Amino acid sequence: MDTDNRLGPHQVILHKWIDCAPFEKMLGIEIISANEGKAELTMPFLAASANGGSMLHGGALVTLADTAAVMAIKSVVPAGTHFGTTHMEVDFLHPVLQGIVTARSSVTEVQERLWDAVVELLDSDGRKVMQMQATFKISRRRLNENLKID
Repeated sequence: MDTDNRLGPHQVILHKWIDCAPFEKMLGIEIISANEGKAELTMPFLAASANGGSMLHGGALVTLADTAAVMAIKSVVPAGTHFGTTHMEVDFLHPVLQGIVTARSSVTEVQERLWDAVVELLDSDGRKVMQMQATFKISRRRLNENLKID
């Protein structure tokens, strides 16, 4: 784990366009697939991700959902495109107590530079535990030039 305790700014270099950032890797998020505006990711319920009630922390679930939407968008926009979440609506449906959570996302372009995402999170038994709808806006600027694409 990185021991850099500075408070930023930090420079993150991704080695592939569709890849997890350090925070996502810390949570154990893995990209199963990302293509044609759809993505599937998984995240294990690690002890470090538990809340005080011994459930998977809602923030970790939201991170998984947001990351799944991002990977779906990255699968259809040019590498180096900069964008961000502008709106997010989340419904927590059931607690996660163990296992692997799977995120399935799909995105659609609703107008130039604006994308809508729908994400569902399923527990190890296939039960929907969370759903998210979000909007992303494409920036006019490019992502940092340190991005290396394999």
